[in-house]
Parts: sequence; C-alpha cells; structure tokens
Amino acid sequence: MTAAEVDTERMTARAREIGSREGKRLLERTRGSAALFERAARVLPMGVSSNFQAGDPYPVYLARGQGSNVWDVDGNEYVDFHSGFGVNVVGHAHPKIVEALSDQVRNGIHFAVTTEVTVALAEEICRRFNLERVRLVNSGTEATMDAIRVARAATGREIVLKIEGSYHGHHDTVLFSVVPEADVLGIKETVSGEAADTAGDVYRTIPTSKGVPAALTELTLIVPFNDAQALDHVLSERGDEIAALIMEPVMMNIGLVPPQPGYLEAVRDLCTKHGVVLIYDEVKSGATIAPGGAIERFGVQPDLACFAKAIGGGSTIGAFGGSASVMEAVSRGTAAQGTFNGNPLSSRAGLVALTEILTPDAYARLEKLGTLLADGCRRAIEEFGIPANAVDMGAKGCVSYRPEPLTNYRDFLECNVELFAASWPWLVNRGIFMTPGDEEQWTISVQHSEEDIRLYVDAFGEFCAELAGSS
Repeated sequence: MTAAEVDTERMTARAREIGSREGKRLLERTRGSAALFERAARVLPMGVSSNFQAGDPYPVYLARGQGSNVWDVDGNEYVDFHSGFGVNVVGHAHPKIVEALSDQVRNGIHFAVTTEVTVALAEEICRRFNLERVRLVNSGTEATMDAIRVARAATGREIVLKIEGSYHGHHDTVLFSVVPEADVLGIKETVSGEAADTAGDVYRTIPTSKGVPAALTELTLIVPFNDAQALDHVLSERGDEIAALIMEPVMMNIGLVPPQPGYLEAVRDLCTKHGVVLIYDEVKSGATIAPGGAIERFGVQPDLACFAKAIGGGSTIGAFGGSASVMEAVSRGTAAQGTFNGNPLSSRAGLVALTEILTPDAYARLEKLGTLLADGCRRAIEEFGIPANAVDMGAKGCVSYRPEPLTNYRDFLECNVELFAASWPWLVNRGIFMTPGDEEQWTISVQHSEEDIRLYVDAFGEFCAELAGSS
C-alpha cells in the first residue's frame, strides 16, 4: 500500500468519526423534524413529496425562507445554499416576486387560457436562449418528456440517446443509467484501475427505477459525456434510427462537469450530420450559469432546449423550445399540452424574475460570489491536503471529493463518498443548508452577501482542518 493510499484510508476513517459525531449532533438539533417525519410518514411515502427530499433517518423540514436564509421547524437558522435544487436564484420572498404574485392572485390564479403575461414570458425565454418557438409546461420532467416526443415526431424515429449517469426527469424513456444505479450495478469498485471491458458493462441500458417497462430498453441508448469519439461510433452505426440526443451541456447530476473544449461543437456537428435532434437539458444550467444559460456561455445552439427551476422565480414552471422547423411538430398533431401550462401565476413570477431581477449586473455579481466561494474552498483543500476539487460556474458550484476535476460519470464513481457524508452534517450544524447528495451543487442567489460566502468558507475550512487532524 502506497503512502497516498495509507493517507486516504486514514482520512476516510477520520471522516467516519466526524460523520458519526456530527450526525448525532444534527439529530439533537432537529427533534421537531423527527416529530414531523413520524406524522408525515403516515401519509407520504418516506415522509416526503419527492424521493429526492428523503433523508436518513429523516430529512430536515423547513418552515420559512427570507432573503438568503431559511429556518427549519425547530427554529434553526441557515444560510441557504440548497436553494430548492437551484430554483431560488432570486432568493426567498424577493420583494418584486412577492408584489407580482400578490397582484396576480387578486386578478386570477388560473384560467386554462393563454394570457398576455404568458406571451410576454415566452418572448423573454426565446430572446434569452435564442429560440424561435417555446411551449411552457410545469416542470423539468414535463419539458424533457415533451421535447423527446417532439423530436420523435419531427424525425419519424424512435430511439433516444442519453448520457451515462445523467438525469432528465422521471418519465420512463430517460430513467436509464442515472447515478443511483452505480450501487445497483456494483461498479464503484470495478471502474477504477480495471480493464475497459470490465467497466464497459456500464453502457448497457439498465433501468434505474422499478416499474419501467423492459421493452423500453430497446429505445434508449447510452454514451459517455465529453467523448465525441464514442458518440461518433454510435451514430455511425445507428444514426438513422436515433431521433434525439438529450444531454446536459454542463453535466450537473454528478456535481458540476463542464464540457471540454470542442466537445459541444463536435456533438452539434455529428447530430447535424446524422439528422439527430440535439436536445439540451438546461433545467439546472438555464438562467444560472449565464443569462442565456449554456447556450450563451458556450455558443453552441441545440435544436431543442429544456428549462425549469430558475426561470420561474421560485414558482412551478418548465419550458421547452427551439427551432421553428422542429417545433412545428407541435402544430401538426404532436401532444404537448397541460391544464396548468403557462398559468398566469407562474408566468408572472417568471417574467419578473427574468426581466427585473436576473439582470446583467446580477449575473456579474453571482459570478463574483461564486468565484469567491470556490476559491475559499480551494485554499482549504490545498492547505490541508484534502483529496477534493472545487468548481464554479455563475450561480452554481460544488466540491467533489476526488483530487482531479471530473470529466464524466466514471470519474464521479471515484469520489470518496465518506468525505461528503461527513461534510454534510458538519456544514448543516454550522448554519449552512445544503443539498443532501454528493451529486448536487450549491446555488447562490441574488440575495446572498459576501458575509454569507465567508460563513460557508469558514465552516468548510474548519471541516478540512478537522478531517486532516489539524484542529
């Protein structure tokens, strides 16, 4: 065993001790959440409204939010870096959002009829993301589901190509090769250092969820991220059967993985060559990493793009759109509907967020705060020799517990989950509310301050010192 391996084992053992201690402390601080969990579990599976909200042994339940802060049902106050999985780039109870929603409630919440504010929001989304047509929906899952259907209708093909380890919502077509299946397949131990043919089994189309029809495995194919050669190989063999490639232009289901130089350009060229509809899933990157999301930041235009989360100003919303030629399928008998699509309440919140709050100046400030946070984490990582790296992009960023930056899903499987498992209760116990999984990121809002960033950096630095045994 090398010195580096010995040090890693020592640090991992240290992380288990920290995680156990901090976990017990967290349970002591959240007795109200424990009581609410007992009540919730009687009527809600796992005591939550979404599987992603579950916790072990229970989640922290929140009571309210204001500005950059949230309070749990026990009255504990936190600076919110969870931000509703990236929804709340405007922060909590932003005065302009509160005013807009209050005014809209007085004038009608829902009509199931298109209103002027819906048209105005559609115009702004098209402007921001360089789209010709857009359809408003109610979530990211709906957006990707409808986009795939439109792509199939536009091409007359049925097979969908997706990226290994990516998540695009919970409809059946895309519930293959998503992060949690790493444990099911037992590949966390086999990927690193093993022969390519051993790890290659991961590319099989295996459903991530129970209840997905086995027949769908023939209609979804998997390729790795940041590997244009692999994409070229698949499209050369089966391109005339493939309707669409759906992908996050910045992979955000395994931390935060930027595209390597030239990768998106190559993807665009290959999809064009084979007549495959290129779909960007910008549910997380849209309106967070730049005003125009990844489309603006990297300058590569897809045929269709999907949005949700940040475009709604905290409200329930989604959208998909793209070129008029592809979106024409909607006008020619392709189902893309919903009673709540484009409802005036969500449309009003989204329009105010995109036109009055998430301004160019706001993005410049988000970029500054994000770099301040990531740089602070990097200093602590370097000082205490933690096998981790920090990456930031606009309002988004994360620490991944692997020495080198991630380039794809296989890299993510090399992350030290014990270090993250210790960091999460450590940060929460020190007033930092974070997403509960190592596959997620922080999100900074326009209402965060430099003092909020310092609180995170200080808490993380103390964790690194404790992990290294230097405190």
